[in-house]
Amino acid sequence: MARIIDGEKMNLIGDNVKKYRKKQKMSQQRLSNKLELLGVYVCRGSISRIEDRSRTVTDIELYAIAKVLNVNVDDLCDDSIFE
Repeated sequence: MARIIDGEKMNLIGDNVKKYRKKQKMSQQRLSNKLELLGVYVCRGSISRIEDRSRTVTDIELYAIAKVLNVNVDDLCDDSIFE
């Protein structure tokens, strides 16, 4: 069985973060700014790395990203890795 974090893909949410962010016509910088208002400091560059799945995401960041994008945590998760 493949490891969830294999060195290339470091999270399960990157593609969906990008999808929901773009759906709301929100820039990476705007997402970063809104996270900061919640006390979660993720710079624009880190948003980019989350979206390209080269950066891990903490549970606090996951929750805050879902809150800012107005989606459920489950909506962000790509569980196809388990299929």
